[in-house]
Amino acid sequence: MAAPKGKLIDPPDRKVTVNEVLEALSGDGLIARELAADLAGGSARRRLDLHPLVLIASQGWKRLDQPDHALDLEFLTEWFARRSRLPYFRIDPLKIDVARVTGVMSHAYAARFRILPVEVAADHVLVATAEPYVREWVKELTHILRVRIKRVFANPVEIARYLDEFYGLSRSMRGAVSERADEETVGITNLEQLVELGRSGKLDANDQHIVSIVDWLLQYAFEQGASDIHIEPRRESGKIRFRIDGLLHKVYEMPMPVLAAVTSRIKALGRMDVVEKRRPQDGRVKTRTPKGHEVELRLSTMPTAFGEKLVMRIFNPDVLVRDFRQLGFSARDAEIWDEMVGHSHGIVLVTGPTGSGKTTTLYSTLKRLAHPAVNVCTVEDPIEMVEPSFNQMQVQHNIGLDFAAGVRTLLRQDPDIIMVGEIRDLETAKMAIQAALTGHLVLSTLHTNDSVSAITRLLEIGVPAYLLKATLLGVMAQRLVRTLCPACKAPGDLDALAWDALVRGSALARPDATYVPVGCGACRRTGFKGRVGIYETLVFTQALKGMVGAECDTFDLRNMALREGLQLLRIAGARKVAEGFTIPEEIFKVAPPEEAAESVARARPETSAASR
Repeated sequence: MAAPKGKLIDPPDRKVTVNEVLEALSGDGLIARELAADLAGGSARRRLDLHPLVLIASQGWKRLDQPDHALDLEFLTEWFARRSRLPYFRIDPLKIDVARVTGVMSHAYAARFRILPVEVAADHVLVATAEPYVREWVKELTHILRVRIKRVFANPVEIARYLDEFYGLSRSMRGAVSERADEETVGITNLEQLVELGRSGKLDANDQHIVSIVDWLLQYAFEQGASDIHIEPRRESGKIRFRIDGLLHKVYEMPMPVLAAVTSRIKALGRMDVVEKRRPQDGRVKTRTPKGHEVELRLSTMPTAFGEKLVMRIFNPDVLVRDFRQLGFSARDAEIWDEMVGHSHGIVLVTGPTGSGKTTTLYSTLKRLAHPAVNVCTVEDPIEMVEPSFNQMQVQHNIGLDFAAGVRTLLRQDPDIIMVGEIRDLETAKMAIQAALTGHLVLSTLHTNDSVSAITRLLEIGVPAYLLKATLLGVMAQRLVRTLCPACKAPGDLDALAWDALVRGSALARPDATYVPVGCGACRRTGFKGRVGIYETLVFTQALKGMVGAECDTFDLRNMALREGLQLLRIAGARKVAEGFTIPEEIFKVAPPEEAAESVARARPETSAASR
């Protein structure tokens, strides 16, 4: 019977087929018709029950319109989203409230239709699907939830992966609380309801649910490229945050009883006192990433008003085998650094704030210098990363083993190279100088804003000028800046005012072309992925030594250093902008334009010519 005129009938539900995707790809000029015919008539589809987009992406084909670009799954997903007239959605677990989205529907229901709720609002629920022509579940959910259902198209592999991860985490979270509060949790369907539970009940840190949560947390941090994991107790519920590329991201919010059990589990893994919660503790855990790489975690706890705060710093030993150019060194920086650390005796300093990459620079340097004929010893607080090629000693203030005492001990151990974690006081500085005077190469760190300030800082804490002149070889100041995502960065215009502020006092020419952030799936739509170092390398020349004295002024020293060839941090950053690694705004975060303008204003007229 024909349908009544004027009345639209919804097409029946159906799944996407390989043939229709291949036909659409060839119709859009993305693949040759011969390739489409070969795959459509082949047995690949019968081998595995794969989503058509996943099957086509696995062929490794190149795009016909752009042969340099592959038909990867991410491209195919965005392309098919446009074809099916659904908004494309990149699943970023850092931006999804797992507790809320898993309370919308059961895991069985989501798995049945291969859908994943990704956002819950007051008037709608956003649901990701890779089957745009299957709509049966939309009416059912609209009737049950009594809110509007919005569909978005997402990567089928990511939907399957996060469907298991999100609901697995939710199940572990609910199970952890219900183990101790079975009667109270009867009827609970939403994780938010668990926040008020279990206040008086102590969860077992060895419970399988807690073990699963900790395993998920660590593996998730490794996958996201986090450098630190913060577990923070609050009055109502605890927060978990990751530091990624220098910025903190909120990852999860969990009930306080579960957070406390997670903290206890991690403390036990780090061989810390699980019972003691009133004083800070340090620990260490060695584990592996999902790819099998060995990773060390340095643990630190701190008592707060609502419980123990735990921070885990992640150290990847792979960074120690990098070439200095991979760390961001220019050819000139690498040459100067190699010359400084190539001396048989003297002091070399690395300066910068916490998190600026000083440890990576020093450990990478020591790993290169540590060969069988050399005895490398370190004294650290704490030992950042255990390295078999060094002899490492931990500072123990409770027994009087500070940096100065540690260096004194190392001098009796027949060392060739000594690394002192940090020069904090006159006594440590004197011991480092004594080691350098007696024929040892000493590497250490100092917390100053730039390289020149390290000289005046040592003079201010009481180091005699004549000893400084006799031992200091040079200073390197460094910072880390976010780099543009190589997968999506695009040519763009460089703001003239920003460039002028960045290179003021230098003759560095403005580049003809530069890049700007765009955002893609690989960089979580931020436009940035990873960080690179910028360096200010100061060689302690005879001219600088001649200026060191009781009335030594930082600005006068900086002017002389510029005449001697010093390249300021912001100029090093400008070179990274010119090379297309980053943008001026990222450099200004670590070398603000106000400070740059002040240093130039105080500089002498000949500074500009010398810096060329």
